[in-house]
Amino acid sequence: MSEDILYDQSHIGFLEDLWGEGFLSPGGQDEVARVLDGVDLTGAKVLDIGCGSGAIAVLMVRAYGAAHVTGIDVEDPVCAAARARATAAGLAGQITINKVTPGPFPYPDQSFDVVFSKDSIIHIPDKEALAAEVFRVLKSGGVFAASDWLRAHDGAPSPEMAHYIALEALDFAMASPARYRAALAAAGLADVALVDRSPWYAEVAAAELRELSGPRRAEWEARHGAEFIAHQIETWTAMVPVVQSGEHCPHHIRGRKPG
Repeated sequence: MSEDILYDQSHIGFLEDLWGEGFLSPGGQDEVARVLDGVDLTGAKVLDIGCGSGAIAVLMVRAYGAAHVTGIDVEDPVCAAARARATAAGLAGQITINKVTPGPFPYPDQSFDVVFSKDSIIHIPDKEALAAEVFRVLKSGGVFAASDWLRAHDGAPSPEMAHYIALEALDFAMASPARYRAALAAAGLADVALVDRSPWYAEVAAAELRELSGPRRAEWEARHGAEFIAHQIETWTAMVPVVQSGEHCPHHIRGRKPG
């Protein structure tokens, strides 16, 4: 496996064990439902940015009635996992998974009714270019619905935040709510709205830390290795305080292409 791979099979397995089969970010189906609250996917063509191992693409077709979901990611292991999940669900004809390179989306203008992302655009440094591409590939009247890991400000992170980011070692490119709002508006999206999910995830993250470090720690070590779990505990121990302080502030993000 290339050392450049961020989400290898060991990380995929651990995150799915923690957050649910096919989910590489917290909250499972309930949090997906909150991100999509009020968005009608019936018959829609959807672009899923950072599709991970594919559970959300399957969910959007099966539970939300999407006509077709195009999932994109930049790494082979997650793309392979997502394709396998779509095939196992009997939805290979309605779910396409494409490995892409960072940069402009490889799709024509006005290709999608909805552009969705669940906690993956943190890996895209240029939020302004991202917003412009979202606007370009959306059809008139289309919706951008996402969640992402944000920072409260765009200045230098606190030492505590910098320590947490270093432990994650996942090439995080965090931006503030203000930067996201400005980027989406400048791209031409209307009805831009951001919802702070820090209070929710502060509780969830603390519970996750208790799960990993508590009485069941030996079970986690048996499944994923003692050294691996020790690092995850160190990472969560650093993360919980910066989420509780609000410096690390996950948000829901929404915008609409006029027309």
